[in-house]
Amino acid sequence: MAHAPIAVSILTGFLGAGKTTLLNRLLKDPELESTAVIINEFGEISIDHMLVEQASDGLIQLADGCLCCTVRGELVDTLADLIDRMQTGRIAPLKRIVIETTGLADPVPVLQAVMGHPVLTQALRLDGVICVVDAVNGSATLDAHQEAVRQAAVADRIVIAKADLAEAKELEALTARLNSLNPRATFLRADSASATALIDCGLYDPKRREADLNRWLGELSDAHHDHDHTHDDGCGHTHHHHHDDRVRTLSLVHPQPVSFGAIEAFLDILRSTQGDKLLRMKGVIELVEDPERPLVIHGVQKLLHPPARLTSWPEGPRGVRLVLITFDMPDIYVQRLFSAFMGAPSIDTPDRAALQDNPLAIAGYRP
Repeated sequence: MAHAPIAVSILTGFLGAGKTTLLNRLLKDPELESTAVIINEFGEISIDHMLVEQASDGLIQLADGCLCCTVRGELVDTLADLIDRMQTGRIAPLKRIVIETTGLADPVPVLQAVMGHPVLTQALRLDGVICVVDAVNGSATLDAHQEAVRQAAVADRIVIAKADLAEAKELEALTARLNSLNPRATFLRADSASATALIDCGLYDPKRREADLNRWLGELSDAHHDHDHTHDDGCGHTHHHHHDDRVRTLSLVHPQPVSFGAIEAFLDILRSTQGDKLLRMKGVIELVEDPERPLVIHGVQKLLHPPARLTSWPEGPRGVRLVLITFDMPDIYVQRLFSAFMGAPSIDTPDRAALQDNPLAIAGYRP
């Protein structure tokens, strides 16, 4: 009997942000029954696993190293072993796996490990990234550590911890900065966040996740802030410049359905030329071949999760809506590439046929 795909939640946040405290509380919630927890640490002495108050076979500790580098192979092996033990009846069926990363981890390679293995993608579904941010030290951490910026930028949920210890002005400034950095995230307080509010933040079930989908894919102009500088280039692209200006959010919008071949070619070139700078991507696409069932895509760097089809359209505009979270990406190149494959190339920009022969022919490309 085939099992439903297991939801995978990635819990990230910088050192000392409060991940373990949040995890301890959430694991007592009935919503997280039948959950396996994978804890990663960095350093010679392992102590975090002693702080998690769930003593069961579901608690797994990875060896010394950071999930984003030295133990990615071990993470894949651990996940594969969990799946094998469940499918062979050696452990009870799992509903969810929570991966708690070390505070020094860039979550993007962790996402790659989950999404990029052909066996894992059949048995697992990425539910979302939860990032815990320390209200007291969060701003200083974002200033000093690019890893913290990337953790917040790719999150579906941002959980503010220790809010009661922060000055009101500091908390307001931190929240505004995080909202500018990631206008697509849902913000919660650690002391009141429930398991229900933190899970089910993927793109797989339109009935339960429509609000999250629309939050990710809505017009970026809905998320203006006084300290943002926004411009629209007239082609459906809206771009925000933030304090953390190497990490940006780029919206690509086309009002009409497109062929599967056009969107596939665009994504292939985007990932091959800019994949290392593409932290995360989500999109809903109206296809000429089947306009009533939107195609949902989810990518991390050069990896694209197997596309899913929704049974019907959520509320909001149709056509093509993509949201990219990027790191130091030449946005003008991406915008021109998108326009060319949507059939509306800019002046002096090659069309789709020319680009498929030479993907680097667009001005603005930077390796």
